Amino acid sequence: MQQQFDLALSDFLSYISSEKGLARNTIEAYQRDIMQFYSFLEEKKTVDLSLVAYEDFICFLDLLRKKSYASSSLSRCLMALKVFFRFLKKEGWMEIDPTFHLDSPKIWQLIPEVLSIAEVESLLRAPEVDTYAGARDKALFAVIYASGLRVSEVCSINIHDISDGSVRVTGKGGKERIIPIAKSALISVDAYLTGFREGVGIDGELALFLTEKGKRIDRVLVWNRIKYYAKKAGITKSISPHTLRHSFATHLLENGADLRVIQEMLGHASISTTDRYTHVSQKHLTEAFSAFHPRP
Repeated sequence: MQQQFDLALSDFLSYISSEKGLARNTIEAYQRDIMQFYSFLEEKKTVDLSLVAYEDFICFLDLLRKKSYASSSLSRCLMALKVFFRFLKKEGWMEIDPTFHLDSPKIWQLIPEVLSIAEVESLLRAPEVDTYAGARDKALFAVIYASGLRVSEVCSINIHDISDGSVRVTGKGGKERIIPIAKSALISVDAYLTGFREGVGIDGELALFLTEKGKRIDRVLVWNRIKYYAKKAGITKSISPHTLRHSFATHLLENGADLRVIQEMLGHASISTTDRYTHVSQKHLTEAFSAFHPRP
């Protein structure tokens, strides 16, 4: 069955590359998503593509969500699977498209939970700042939340990218943007740098956040650390580094920030992507109304 899958995937990648003209990054992302789904099927002992059922997709996407995948990643994965299986049916690899009744959810419906301001403060208090790892982690989380950075962006920050009032990052597509940063985050960064950090050259640069062995941090480390401190802080929500970015945007919106300003800070190419936060904010308003209005 592995050979069948390899041939089908090869045909599909050729199709979306030559006939559909998709960007290289999109093709690579689709390939990763589909291969990950096939690995999931192998674990379930359902490797015959013709036997894949609607429920398999639901279980797979639910598994990714429990692993705190970003909503955009979940939506892209679902789209990759729908396009792949539609192609398989069209080319005669299978008689029925098992994704036919699988609706593409609106992206805002898949947004991870947002932390309250009190929960963010609890998370930032959790690291023990008298240790190297603790001081680094507090500064790391403070920078993500203060400027709404993607985890890949915060991992790539160098010391000279931080100034008195802003941080320079390189986002998706190599686009550079300069974002304001809160004074409280700068205080945490200064405490980390002056108390524990010695400059270590990374490819000719001074990486801001390093492991205890002097290597630039990666997204896996950030994911593990935020999970660790969330549990320590007594936060029961399923969170990831992306949760801090979502919380940043939602808190800005709830406090009156313009959606276009939030779009610029997050580095979204389209305002429709940023618009998801209006749904989150409305949800919080509804919950607050139901909880506190004397006559709900």
